[in-house]
Amino acid sequence: MKKILILGAGTAGTMMANHLNKKIDKKEWSITVIDQYKNHYYQPGFLFIPFGIYSEKDVIKEKKKFIPKGVEFIQSAIEIIEADKNQVKLENNSVIKYDVLIIATGSKIVPQEIEGLLDDGWRKNIFDFYTIEGSTALRDKFKDWKGGKLVVHLAEMPIKCPVAPLEFLFLSDWFFTKKGIRKNVDITYVTPLGSAFTKPRAASVLGHMLDDKNIKIVPNFNISHVDSKNNKIVSLDDKEVEYDLLVTIPTNMGDEVIERSGLGDELNFVPTDKHTLQSKEYENIFVIGDATDIPASKAGSVAHFEGEILTDNILNFINNKPLEKKFDGHANCYIESGYNKAFLIDFNYDVEPVEGTFPLPVVGPFSLLKETRINHLGKMAFKHIYWNLLLKGIPIPGIPPHMTTKGKKLN
Repeated sequence: MKKILILGAGTAGTMMANHLNKKIDKKEWSITVIDQYKNHYYQPGFLFIPFGIYSEKDVIKEKKKFIPKGVEFIQSAIEIIEADKNQVKLENNSVIKYDVLIIATGSKIVPQEIEGLLDDGWRKNIFDFYTIEGSTALRDKFKDWKGGKLVVHLAEMPIKCPVAPLEFLFLSDWFFTKKGIRKNVDITYVTPLGSAFTKPRAASVLGHMLDDKNIKIVPNFNISHVDSKNNKIVSLDDKEVEYDLLVTIPTNMGDEVIERSGLGDELNFVPTDKHTLQSKEYENIFVIGDATDIPASKAGSVAHFEGEILTDNILNFINNKPLEKKFDGHANCYIESGYNKAFLIDFNYDVEPVEGTFPLPVVGPFSLLKETRINHLGKMAFKHIYWNLLLKGIPIPGIPPHMTTKGKKLN
């Protein structure tokens, strides 16, 4: 029997196991998923934990719960991918052979890449919110914090969920206003980008939001190191920004197994055809989600849209049919802005976020690039959709994997 091997049981890997399990010929093919961790995290929920909106129980479930019946799940660390031999070696030296490999090993923050970040201030007055440990520690810090200079710092791109730093800023403004201490909190956003966001149209709208909320922005800041003794971050051209509380989005990198296996770039992301999601080096290796180097957002919505297209391409591959160049970089993201409102953006490789309605013309019900309450309700409903539809590979009605121009004001 031939084997499809999936590395990683996060968002992308779990969706692929569910998609493929429904469509392969089980007399000829089997599916195995390997992941070293027991728990599955709803990572978009980490953003809400520091502000007391979500707790651990909202974002943590067992991975096994979402692996479909008939799919083998191996909980183990992966030592190396031996692509030339079509096999993977586990930490106990056992070897798993494959005919088709799907790399869904994700990405993670690597704070040690920034000099001084892990010194004495780490988890004392320096925090992240991209991990469960960081978000819960920051929640505990925020409970008793009386104010001062709050600096939110983005180290470099790419990162998981590019809008999350902006959401954190907006929620901070709302949170401290609600607590009655906003006047005591000076909020500054420090970014290597030239503006608030990577997409110019959205950056213009969101930049105005920062102004309206009295949030300062320090653009074009390329970090050199953190001086935790003197509570400041220093750029390569010697600019300094002082903080009392630093919330950092450190360098994001792919898994170390990609580096050990010689399959990645300098950030351990796998070179991938941006339309077919096939490895550029090995024809029987496919890559999905945050593990790729494609110029799309590292976000759950992207993995979802990729999953539908990659499933078709893997079926094409195993049936000796040409791959289809169908993935267009489609992403959509809710941007929580506080006060029970949010934005929504929808874009792809070629089309920037624009105004309009989503997913249907005229009726929406969601508004693009506008701050509305119904967008906020959509954001909060997404947790239920994630656990009950997305991970199980169930299509969301009315939302195709490719970006549609219906309802969008393109001119």
